[in-house]
Amino acid sequence: MKAKATGAGASPDPAIEQGGHPTLRPRDAASLILIDRSANVPRVLMGKRARAHAFMPGVYVFPGGRRDPGDSRKSVAAPLCPEVLDRLTVRTPKRFTAMTAKGLAIAAAREMEEEVSLSLTPRSEAGAFCPDLSKLRYVARAITPPGQNRRFDTRFFACFTDEIEADTALHQDSSELLDLTWLPLNNFGDLPLARITRVILGDVNAALSIDSSLPFDAPIPFYHFRHGQQIRDRI
Repeated sequence: MKAKATGAGASPDPAIEQGGHPTLRPRDAASLILIDRSANVPRVLMGKRARAHAFMPGVYVFPGGRRDPGDSRKSVAAPLCPEVLDRLTVRTPKRFTAMTAKGLAIAAAREMEEEVSLSLTPRSEAGAFCPDLSKLRYVARAITPPGQNRRFDTRFFACFTDEIEADTALHQDSSELLDLTWLPLNNFGDLPLARITRVILGDVNAALSIDSSLPFDAPIPFYHFRHGQQIRDRI
């Protein structure tokens, strides 16, 4: 059963409420915020999008990308936490199912492996892509505003480096993400970041200050647009 929406302007289909061009419906996407909490100030792994990208070239982002149709059918070593799965279904159209939610989490894991060579697949599953989704928190959602050349309905997941088996020191640049950087959550420096990325980094930092474990059932911010204005809801 879907959880009830909270916040202003609940809608059964947030893609419809945006008022953008009807042929440019936001596409499902997912990002993974990998958090290193070994030092006093938590850090997150980010990389610079290649200049060849049509969407946000040259800016620093979390590993992530579109949900592929086959993602929902991939095997997993462990499923999403039930509280995360339930919250992922909030404020979604009827066609959004538990399999869609699973596919989003798998997309985040797959993109991290493809873009930075870090895997959520346990060593016991060596040789196969079979991610453990059980440590993923759902921490934010944001829909690209109308008028952009690409639009995405992105779900942001997070997990801690000490909760995965991959050696995070072995991350590698790829054709997708360059100059991989561990960014302190309290100091973004002068790196070029999209405004929504800065906002979500601030949200994650605030959530960690409230509860450093990032509870699986915590409400999350949802950023979307209505009548040209950005709205921040809690879901």
